[in-house]
Amino acid sequence: MSAEVLDEERRAGLRPGAPVVLSEPADAPDLAERLCAGLAESGSVVVLIFSSPGADLPSLAQHVGHTTGARVIGCSSAGEFACGGYENGHVVAVGLPSAHFRADAVWLRNLSGLGVSDWMSELRALFARFDGQPRRHRFGLLLIDGLSRQEELVAATVDAVAHRLPVLGGSAGDGLRFEETCLVLDGESHRDSAVFALFETDFSLEQVIFDHFTPSGSRMVVTAAVPEERLILEINAEPAAEEYARLIGLAPEALSPRVFAENPLLVRMGGQYHVRAIREVTPEGGLTLMSSIESGVLLALGRADDPTHGLQARLEALGRRPALILAFDCILRRLALEQAGLVPAVARLFAEWRIAGFNTYGEQHGGVHVNQTFVGLALMEPADAA
Repeated sequence: MSAEVLDEERRAGLRPGAPVVLSEPADAPDLAERLCAGLAESGSVVVLIFSSPGADLPSLAQHVGHTTGARVIGCSSAGEFACGGYENGHVVAVGLPSAHFRADAVWLRNLSGLGVSDWMSELRALFARFDGQPRRHRFGLLLIDGLSRQEELVAATVDAVAHRLPVLGGSAGDGLRFEETCLVLDGESHRDSAVFALFETDFSLEQVIFDHFTPSGSRMVVTAAVPEERLILEINAEPAAEEYARLIGLAPEALSPRVFAENPLLVRMGGQYHVRAIREVTPEGGLTLMSSIESGVLLALGRADDPTHGLQARLEALGRRPALILAFDCILRRLALEQAGLVPAVARLFAEWRIAGFNTYGEQHGGVHVNQTFVGLALMEPADAA
């Protein structure tokens, strides 16, 4: 939101000391100055930046950090939202005030090299130096290169070290190009990496997890796959794209990101179904996914339930309005909502419940990597401040 909208929110009763949310066009010539001006009064200890791929994110993060004195953590996105409708070509900044938050963060590098031992050492050192305070709550934020194909391993590694700490996050995006992503920490940027941040706050926390698919009657088995490439070669012993198209009643040439968004694959794990989203059809007729897959896995086609009423019901279960819901919403979920004409309804929900974040190539929570899921963390102001 612009500085003018932020001023309107303050006049409407947004308390000083609450998280600040800003949104500005990524191509604005004075982008850094606009963000710094909006954050000036927030006393932010950490600024989260989710950016359209069009922005120079490392330079922007360095400028914001130098000007505000805050730590800056961020990534490129496949779309953005800032307490309102979905946006493209914007930069969203979330300032978390030092009066209520403290944080530290580390790089997890060399994802393609599977450097699990190094990641664990970095994480353990972070936890060791981050002494907890009584009556305060902790949570973790995990941002991962969305083209690394290592989200499952990184999320599981963090979960192994963090134990029962709530950790949520998203895979950095690149619009719908799938060419290059960017992550930043205090002005530094590294390819093939992830950033983990540990937070402590006197705000109450509640996770908001929602997807709107249930299994249909169609079942299938992956009969050939290349797991390291997240590639399905065959379904039911037939070419994967051809068989998938047959099951949803379309010709293979009609397959597109919007079709994938409306007809996802589901896999059952731990008594629950999770989406295994399709990214693209390969020239050979295979299906590249946005999550891990192996031969022999049983899949079901997803049937869409009402995505807005279900999310609204989950939000109302919170019982009171949060100061902010920090959220990670899959780009394919957004495409399905756009196709269904539900973007205005989503915008109203995001505005009413102060939901800000970015559209991802995948979401992380509870040590797992999922797709087409809304993953949020509601930050509730302390009772004596609300």
